[in-house]
Amino acid sequence: MPLHSKAIYPAADPEFASFPSRRSVVHSTKGIVSSTQPLASQCGLRVLQQGGNCADAAVAVAAGLNMTEPGSTGIGGDCFCLFYDAKTKKVHALNGSGRSGAKVTAEKIRNALNVPEGSYGTIPMTSAHAVTVPGAAAGWCDVVERFGSGKVTMEDILKPAIELGEDGFPVSEIMGFSWQRSEELIKKASPNFAEMMKKDPSAPDGCRAPKPGEIMRNPTLANTFRLVAKHGKAGFYEGKVAEELIKVVQDLGGYLELDDLKNHMELGSEPVDPISIKYKGQGAGDLQKEHMHDNTGEEGVEVWEHPPNGQGIVALMALGMLESLEEQGKIRKFSEKEHNSADHLHAVIETLRIAFADANWWVADPNVAKVPTKEMISKAYLTERAKLFSPDKASGVIDHGSPAHNHSDTVYFCASDSEGNGISFINSNYAGFGTGIIPAGCGFTLQNRGCNFQLGPQNHPNLLEPGKRPYHTIIPALITNPSDGSLHSVYGVMGGFMQPQGHVQVLLNMLAFKLTPQAALDAPRVCIGAGMPDAGDVGDRTVYLEDGISEETKKGLEKLGHKVEMVSGMSRGLFGRGQVIRWNVDPVEKRGVWSAGSDPRGDGHAVPWL
Repeated sequence: MPLHSKAIYPAADPEFASFPSRRSVVHSTKGIVSSTQPLASQCGLRVLQQGGNCADAAVAVAAGLNMTEPGSTGIGGDCFCLFYDAKTKKVHALNGSGRSGAKVTAEKIRNALNVPEGSYGTIPMTSAHAVTVPGAAAGWCDVVERFGSGKVTMEDILKPAIELGEDGFPVSEIMGFSWQRSEELIKKASPNFAEMMKKDPSAPDGCRAPKPGEIMRNPTLANTFRLVAKHGKAGFYEGKVAEELIKVVQDLGGYLELDDLKNHMELGSEPVDPISIKYKGQGAGDLQKEHMHDNTGEEGVEVWEHPPNGQGIVALMALGMLESLEEQGKIRKFSEKEHNSADHLHAVIETLRIAFADANWWVADPNVAKVPTKEMISKAYLTERAKLFSPDKASGVIDHGSPAHNHSDTVYFCASDSEGNGISFINSNYAGFGTGIIPAGCGFTLQNRGCNFQLGPQNHPNLLEPGKRPYHTIIPALITNPSDGSLHSVYGVMGGFMQPQGHVQVLLNMLAFKLTPQAALDAPRVCIGAGMPDAGDVGDRTVYLEDGISEETKKGLEKLGHKVEMVSGMSRGLFGRGQVIRWNVDPVEKRGVWSAGSDPRGDGHAVPWL
């Protein structure tokens, strides 16, 4: 019996490696932090080394990412997490998303935006009306309180990011590109733009976006972190930060009020029950069962997602439909050599389209609207919805189903620790720098998550209403082994509506095609509708293929009726950026080993704890 299985190490067959990994898998027996920014990963690693666990480390990474990659995430946005407790073998979920203001209605926003009579309209991404209450600050505090080790304080956790802001840090390549591309947006968004620009007397306005390799400082954000470290949630939702946040939003026509922030602080993040399906399709039930360090057996894996108002349910629905189609013989079990073949990608594309059609209607705040979550991921309902799939041609426009009445019924990062715990964490501004709006003296931009609300019709579950959470794109994922409840992986892919698409593809890369965590992230991906929800008359029907997918596959998809476009260069950011940390057991030493990968579409890498 070989020491290492293909589940962790590259396949021996060179003919299979049609897209060999560009990086090696990172291993550690103590713990790993994986994110899109090496400096942010180091923030988390420092906290692990000071006695913190993976939850403590994740918050340190979130703050570090806010400092080094503000074009993706920040304390002005929202967060979600899934936490695996090694002692109890339980998966916990925490919803750290904020709500609309208590005095905000769809009608008021339609009037403010001058939406024509008879039309519903949408909220522009740079509008103050797109700003919902930031949930990240409360989320960070609640994660540490609920899941943290108790051995480190918020001061310890936020200190590395504070040092980055005060001492300065070199800007990474991809973030530098994004910063320069967003310079005009930030400068137009609010009068406080200079706080997130590099001082340069020779530049217009005396400042500009930093370039890759240049030193950037953000002392105002460091001060915001100091307030949270000292006062907890009150350091953000009350006092100077809160006052400046509300002032800039109201100055720009928005309706948020101080009471909205105070209300979120008092309510805190919401502990919710994670949702899951047991998946046995496409090789999940026959993975190297003979190897002790791969616990996956005939029962497959259990895939966990955050429930609505997040869109993780899309990934579960697509996986459930793929399993159903395989059971019915409508798709075959694809061999390892059929990775990214036309037939395989056609099945992935079509099941995702069906899932998005449902999610685009049903995913909303379950505390306000009726969301039939349980029914949407039931085997009976997914079997019924899978009937819309044709193996011979691309689908047309798909309408949502009615599971409630049919009984046939973001940045992503992760961390692990020496106790065997794992956390899947995502934090986001939504679109890049969000609205680009900066509260004076605070050093962060405000999210534009409110764009995902519907302004009509009146019966839409995701209709903008007072005190409501919108449809959320950011989703963490986690995998366990049903046989013993052990942790298989913490993983995720960021990137708007690409996220559930990435979850499905990376998972299948590991399960069906036996790729390592790193190779599973490296492999080229497909994206439907440019990342927008491909449902009803919403979104672009184009299927985008990443550079590296074969010409044969492209022609095969076109023959099936798909409109296909190849994407390369910096535009490959369309396909998201993911992280994976997988748990294994050395068969000889009987010791646990963490094995991780980090997406080459980002600036980061996985950092092991020695």
